[in-house]
Amino acid sequence: MYYLDLLMIGLVWGCTYAMMALGLTLVYGLLRILHVAQATVFTLGAYAGLLVANATGSLALAFVAAIVSSCVVGVLIYRWVYEPVLDKPPFVPLVASIGLLIAMEDGFRLIFGPYGLSFTSNPWFATMVGFGGIQINLVQAVLVITAVVSIGVLGWVASSTRLGVGLRATVTDPAMAESFGVNRVQVRTATFLVASALAGVSGLLVGMLNNLVEPGMGGLIAYKGLAIIVLGGLGSVSGTLLASVLFGLIESFGTVMLDQVMDRDAVAFLFMLLMLLIRPQGLLGKGR
Repeated sequence: MYYLDLLMIGLVWGCTYAMMALGLTLVYGLLRILHVAQATVFTLGAYAGLLVANATGSLALAFVAAIVSSCVVGVLIYRWVYEPVLDKPPFVPLVASIGLLIAMEDGFRLIFGPYGLSFTSNPWFATMVGFGGIQINLVQAVLVITAVVSIGVLGWVASSTRLGVGLRATVTDPAMAESFGVNRVQVRTATFLVASALAGVSGLLVGMLNNLVEPGMGGLIAYKGLAIIVLGGLGSVSGTLLASVLFGLIESFGTVMLDQVMDRDAVAFLFMLLMLLIRPQGLLGKGR
């Protein structure tokens, strides 16, 4: 039973990383940009959801607030930060993204204060749900379900809709896709909408899981997201999902087995380094 609990905790965090890293993979696959500023969208979704949840007591409205605020800011980041520098060398949008991350984190500190905020009423965390003999709280269950549904819907959109076809065509050959009538601006905007919504929802769920929302909460998870997309193979959606689950499981089991040597984050990054030494192109990346 103890190992089943560790397995469940690993899957919960793996799902969290998957929602964050999947958005990073989509942006990188489309624009070849390491979207570090995704961390601020993650944090914004957490703050927006917390404020609405504390004001109304409604979890549904909290999700709506997290999604709407994240999508609006995500599209603005694309239009105002990335679009003007797409023709520049790759390090330019990366530097712009890092600068935006630092600026928005300081903005959160000025607006909400340097210390974390908590949910004034968080009955979801205290409510337990039985699953195959394992007891998990409602937030963990909602997080896993949300991740699975989001990834499933995204997979359906990518494979069965005009938007998905346009996205895949734009990634493969942008000029050819545009010559067949695919609007690159619309595809890019839709990509940032999806990536931002995933980040905002995962931010709210992590805030609920920890009962804490703070200005720098997105930084570590964003860095892990970047590590995950590298480990999975840059641009590989399936590799990202596999690496996310492995990251969560390695953290969960490794923390218990190596708790006297290193903390949870160090265990995960050590695993990534060892894997990249063995397979530099990533788990499902293609060798050059």
